[in-house]
Amino acid sequence: MNVHSSTLAGGRAREAGTSAINPAFAADVIAGLSHAPKYLAPKYFYDATGSQLFEEITRLPEYYPTRTELGILRDRGDEIAAFVPERAALIEFGAGATTKVRLLLEHQSFAARIGAYVPVDISGDFLRAQAAELTRDIPALAVYPVVADFTTPFALPDEVRTMPRVGFFPGSTLGNFEPDDALAFLRATRALLGDGARLIIGIDLEKDVALLEPAYDDAAGVTARFNLNLLDRINRELGGDFEPGGFAHRALYRRTRHRIEMHLVSRAAQTVHLLGHTFTFRAGESIHTENSYKYSLARFAGLAADAGWTPLKSWTDARSLFAVHVLG
Repeated sequence: MNVHSSTLAGGRAREAGTSAINPAFAADVIAGLSHAPKYLAPKYFYDATGSQLFEEITRLPEYYPTRTELGILRDRGDEIAAFVPERAALIEFGAGATTKVRLLLEHQSFAARIGAYVPVDISGDFLRAQAAELTRDIPALAVYPVVADFTTPFALPDEVRTMPRVGFFPGSTLGNFEPDDALAFLRATRALLGDGARLIIGIDLEKDVALLEPAYDDAAGVTARFNLNLLDRINRELGGDFEPGGFAHRALYRRTRHRIEMHLVSRAAQTVHLLGHTFTFRAGESIHTENSYKYSLARFAGLAADAGWTPLKSWTDARSLFAVHVLG
């Protein structure tokens, strides 16, 4: 999971039967459920309910990434600020809640270098509400929200086109990309931000499975609700007839692939109907909903270099659970 990673948030379709169906959402769901093995794209987790559930996940005792990254940003904010050009536009990919950017802006050295803030997220209502709150709290900060899927090309606001640019991609969201897609995203970000840009990015590090798996399968069941909400969204927006109670949440670490996987596992043989299609499930068959790749410092530095970035500095917590990198 990312923070918010909203982050890989998918387009929010209108309710099926009351208005137009989001064609990209419909096409992706049909393609994923028609595939063997079945899958659904994690960017569609983040409707309004999913966004709120993810914010709840970030506060769970098992979910170390958010509090660990917050600690790094809190403790190292002044050092991070030293890599930010004067009067820079700070562009946050998959902004979601503004918790982390607020933490950086609490450092006067950082805030003094930011000329504008551009939060980018596909969940438009959530994004606009967060942007309005930030403007109320920091009226001197120019905020230009952009409603877009940051995994596809989008345009920056005209107001920041001549400003130096700093990308901000916290929350280990890059881990949700397949390695080739992560490389492509970093290259696209390099092109969007332009020459002389910086990228501040959070990366979850490899660690023991005893810490990893509970972070994605918490005792309170919030992550399970987050995963199962994807089926509720399909029912609501695409007119599906999933019975979410017929599926169980499962998270497991694939050590050889350096990734956590999340699945929705069918509890029994069943049939689901959706937009004129019929999908059958065997008992125990799963829908693969998310990967979260974990990196070593060296593997991520190599990936960044392959994408055209120069690793400038990285910081980790005392237990080496998480890292924040600055690329240039």
